[in-house]
Amino acid sequence: MSTPKNKGVRADGRRNRARILAAAEGVFADNGPSASTEQIAVRAGVAIGTIFRHFPTKQALLQAIMKDLLRQLTDQADALAANGDPATALFTFFTQTVEQAVRKKSVIDLLARTGIDLQITEAVQLLDHSVHTLLTRAQDVGAITPTTRTDEVTTLLAAMCQATTLPSWNPDLQHRTLAVIFHGLTPNPPNPPNQANDKQAEH
Repeated sequence: MSTPKNKGVRADGRRNRARILAAAEGVFADNGPSASTEQIAVRAGVAIGTIFRHFPTKQALLQAIMKDLLRQLTDQADALAANGDPATALFTFFTQTVEQAVRKKSVIDLLARTGIDLQITEAVQLLDHSVHTLLTRAQDVGAITPTTRTDEVTTLLAAMCQATTLPSWNPDLQHRTLAVIFHGLTPNPPNPPNQANDKQAEH
C-alpha cells in the first residue's frame, strides 16, 4: 500500500513533469529549436537534473510535447463533438488548430523535423477517432461531402499546420487557404462571385 509520503512524491513528480512540458513548449516557441535545457529549467522553476530525470533525452522531451499537444487537440475535438453544431464543429476545430499552430510555429517546425522518429501512434489514433466523429456528424447533416474521408481531413490539417511555419504565412493567406479547403469539403458550394458574374455575362 502506498504511504501518504509516497503519494506526495508522485504528485510532486506529476506537477514537475507538467511544468517542464509547458515550459519547454513555451521556450521552443519563443527561441526556436536551438533553445537549451537551461532555458527550460529556468522557466519551469526546476533544476536541470529534474528535467533529465523525467526526460533523459531531447527526443523523449519532444515525444512528450507531441503527445501533450495531440491530447489537447483530442480534448478540443471531443468537446466540439459533444457540444458544438454538427454542421460547423469540424470547420471550427480545423480553424482553431491552425490558429494554435501559428502561435507555436517553432514547436511545430521542431516536431515536424523529428516527428518520423516519435513513437506516438496511440495518441494519433485517438485524435483520428475524434476527427472522424466530427466528420461523420457533419456528413450526417449534409455539411460535408459524403465521400470525404478522415485521413484526407487529417492530412489537410497537418499540411496547414506545417505551412504556418513558412516565412510567407500571414493572416490573409490563412483566411484564403482555409476558405479554399472548406469550399472543397462543402457539397455543391456556391460559385465565387466573380465566377457567378462571368456565367451571367455569357447569357
